[in-house]
Amino acid sequence: MNSPFPVLLHTLWRSIGWFGFVLLLYLSLTPKPPEISLDHGDKLGHMLAYATLMFWWAQLLVAARWRLVLATMLTALGIALEYVQGWTGLRTFDYVDMVADTAGVVLGWIVALIVPNLLLMMGQLSYWKR
Repeated sequence: MNSPFPVLLHTLWRSIGWFGFVLLLYLSLTPKPPEISLDHGDKLGHMLAYATLMFWWAQLLVAARWRLVLATMLTALGIALEYVQGWTGLRTFDYVDMVADTAGVVLGWIVALIVPNLLLMMGQLSYWKR
C-alpha cells in the first residue's frame, strides 16, 4: 500500500507557497505595509520575500529550465507590482525595489542550488524533473 504522505506533503507545500504568493500581493498593494526598522529595511523585505518564494517553489521545480521560468515570472511580478503601486497613488514606484526583488530571486535560486531539496529529502518526488 502506498503512503499518502507524499501527496499530503506536496499539497501542503503548494498551499503554503500559494499563501506566500497571496501575502506578497497583499503586502505589495496595501497602503500601509509593515515597516522594518532598519536602514533600507523595505529593500531587505523585498529581497527576503522574493528569495523565500523562489526557494520555496524551487523545491517543487527542480529542473533548471523550470526554475528559470519561475525566476522570470517572479522577476516580472516584482516589476509589474512596482508599476501597479505607482498607478494606485497609495504607494510609490521605485526602481530600487525592482532591483531588490530581482536580487531576492537570484538569492533564492542560489540557496536552492546549495541547500539539498527539502521535499526530496522527505521522500517526495518533485514535479518537472526533466
